[in-house]
Amino acid sequence: MDRYAAAGVDTAAGDTAVELMKRSVAATHGPQVLGGVGGFAGLWDASALTRFTKPVLATSTDGVGTKIAIAQALDKHDTIGQDLVGMVVDDIVVVGAAPLFMTDYIACGKVVPERIAAIVDGIARACAATRTALIGGETAEHPDLIAPDDYDVAGAAVGVVEADRLLGAHRVRAGDAVLALASSGLHSNGYSLVRRILRESGLRLDTRVGDYGATLGEALLEPTRLYTADLLDLLDGVHGTAVHALSHVTGGGLAANLARVLPKGVRVDLDRTTWEPAPVFSVLAELGGFPLSDVESAWNLGIGMFAVVDAAAASAVAEALTLAGVPTWQAAVIEPTGDHRVGDVQGAKGVDGGTVRLVGSFAA
Repeated sequence: MDRYAAAGVDTAAGDTAVELMKRSVAATHGPQVLGGVGGFAGLWDASALTRFTKPVLATSTDGVGTKIAIAQALDKHDTIGQDLVGMVVDDIVVVGAAPLFMTDYIACGKVVPERIAAIVDGIARACAATRTALIGGETAEHPDLIAPDDYDVAGAAVGVVEADRLLGAHRVRAGDAVLALASSGLHSNGYSLVRRILRESGLRLDTRVGDYGATLGEALLEPTRLYTADLLDLLDGVHGTAVHALSHVTGGGLAANLARVLPKGVRVDLDRTTWEPAPVFSVLAELGGFPLSDVESAWNLGIGMFAVVDAAAASAVAEALTLAGVPTWQAAVIEPTGDHRVGDVQGAKGVDGGTVRLVGSFAA
């Protein structure tokens, strides 16, 4: 008798899950990855870093949050991995670093091999799209702690950047342009509010609201847009030195995340009139009975990344990103700091940076 299986942990199911995911994981491996899948530790040949004069390693870790509840409700698990990679790897490119490798962690109440494989396949496909090797991971079965059909995912990644090419507040100057890079939807933030709206409205996930071209569930499960590859191409191109800072719009919303990459002594009036949030945001706000301005600190409202660039190159950078498939537009200009005003956000998450507020009304 298998005593461990009787206690609720099925190691055979875990082995089956690994076999199902092997091919998709291996597809992310280049010559720097050693040892393949299944080792106690992922191995990456660091001799590639010898080409750097002063390599700086960048690391990030994150999860997907309660968006997973939508995936579980729809029993669709092959896109949540892209959300994880977006949350982790797109934080690394913010400092100008290229991701090298990533590991993942899946905790579940019961290992269902096909479900675990679908999650990891999504992670692997997104890693390939961001030029990141998926070199390791762990699936942990926690009976009695997690319900049989519940799970959570997390990941961590490491990247590298030449020290003199680090992006950040130290490069930002008054007169720089702030470019907004479109999101694909809610990405992976603010879903606790989303789920509360759904509970209170009584709407089902298969509901079609107005003339929105998808069910509510499909819109909410839209994968996070991945920015890393397009931004790395930009940084390595003719306009690379014009990029001074990047900001990934995640938890905290628009103003707070932009303020994190601004130096003290500057301010930004982020102009709402320069874009129209996607229908999913308006639908949710209407269901919740509040204006979009009430959720600017929870949802990205259509902007997934900011780029602070030299004003002379702003149009060219916006055009290059738009042609690459990431709609981009100018939303503000960096200004010298004046008096503190109502609605200003100054820094966030321990960063005492510049000040940002949103002005105007969203385009209709």
